[in-house]
Amino acid sequence: METTPFGTTDAGQTVRLFTLRNHHGLQVRVCEYGALVTSVITPDHEGQTAEITLGKPDFASWLDNPDYLGATVGRFGNRIAHGRFTLDGVEYQLPTNNEPGGIPCHLHGGPVGFNRRLWKGEPVIRPGAEGVCFSLFSDASDQGYPGALSAKVCYWLTDDDELVFEATATTDAPTPVNLINHIYWNLSGDPSRTILDHQLEIQADSYLPTNSGLIPTGKMTPVAGTPLDFTSPTVIGERIDDDFPALKHGHGYDHCWVLRESDGDLRPAANLRDLGSGRVLDIRTNQPGLQFYTGNFLAEKHTGLCLETQAFPDSPNQPNFPSSILRPGQTYRHLTRFRFSTIAPLS
Repeated sequence: METTPFGTTDAGQTVRLFTLRNHHGLQVRVCEYGALVTSVITPDHEGQTAEITLGKPDFASWLDNPDYLGATVGRFGNRIAHGRFTLDGVEYQLPTNNEPGGIPCHLHGGPVGFNRRLWKGEPVIRPGAEGVCFSLFSDASDQGYPGALSAKVCYWLTDDDELVFEATATTDAPTPVNLINHIYWNLSGDPSRTILDHQLEIQADSYLPTNSGLIPTGKMTPVAGTPLDFTSPTVIGERIDDDFPALKHGHGYDHCWVLRESDGDLRPAANLRDLGSGRVLDIRTNQPGLQFYTGNFLAEKHTGLCLETQAFPDSPNQPNFPSSILRPGQTYRHLTRFRFSTIAPLS
C-alpha cells in the first residue's frame, strides 16, 4: 500500500491519498477528503488496464464535486422530501439543496454533507486484502440531524478482485442514517464514451415510483412490462428514451429498485457488463435498495452510471419502507461487494 500527500483543503488541512493494489493488476485509490474513491483501474479481457470510474485530474478539482463523483455521502444519502421528517413526535428541518421538478429536497446529507468533510484514514491489512478505514464524527444538529454520529467507512481491495465497502455508525440519539458509495462506473475504460451500450441486470422485481421531484410515492410497483425491467441482461440505452413517466421524471434512469430477499448475508444486486472490453462488475449487498442513475445531469451526459446500494429514499417519511432510523445501542452496518472479472468480448 502506498500513502502520499494529495492536497490541502481551503482550511489548510492536509489530505492523504492511499493506493491499494492486488496481484491481478487491480488498483484502487481513496482519499481522506469525502472518503472519496478517486480511481479504480482494472484489466480488460486482454489484460490491458484502464480507469473505469469518472474522476478529477487533481485534488483542487475534487473540492468542487457537485456530481458526488466517487464520494461517501451521508448522513442520509439520496433524498428526503422538503428536508423534513418527524421522529418520535419531533419534527426536524434539514437544509434543502436540490429541487428536481421544482420540488425542494434534502439531497445526500445537505450542502455540507459527509462528501465535503475531512475523514481520518488509517491503512489496514487482513489476510487476502488491504484497505483503508476512514472515521468521522458528526455533531448533534449537524445539518439539522438529531444525535451525534460516529461513522466509519472501510474500503478493502481483495485478492479475489473485490472492492469491499463497509460502513458502520453509532449514535447517542435516534437519527436517520444512510451512508452511500457514489462511484460513477464506465467499464469501457474510455470516459468519453457513454454507458448506454453497457448491459445491466438488476435483481429486483419492483421499483419505487416517484413524483416529479424524484421522491418515492410510497408504493412498490412491479417492473414487469416497463422500461425499468432489468430482470434479464438488457442494454441500458435500449429503452432509456421510452415515453414512460418514471423516465420523464428522472430524464433517464434515476430510481431505486427493491432488491429481492436472499437466504444469505448479501443479496445479489446487479451485474454490469461492457461487451467491448469484456469487463464485468457484479454487486452484492446487505441493503434493501439499489439506486440506478445514468448520469443524466453530468456535463458529458451518460458517460458514467451509479449503482448505489442503500436504504430506500425518503424512508424517514415512509412508514411502510424498511426503517433507516439508528438508535442508541445499535450499530448501523452497510456492506457491499463489487467484484470485477472479464468475459470474452463479442466477435
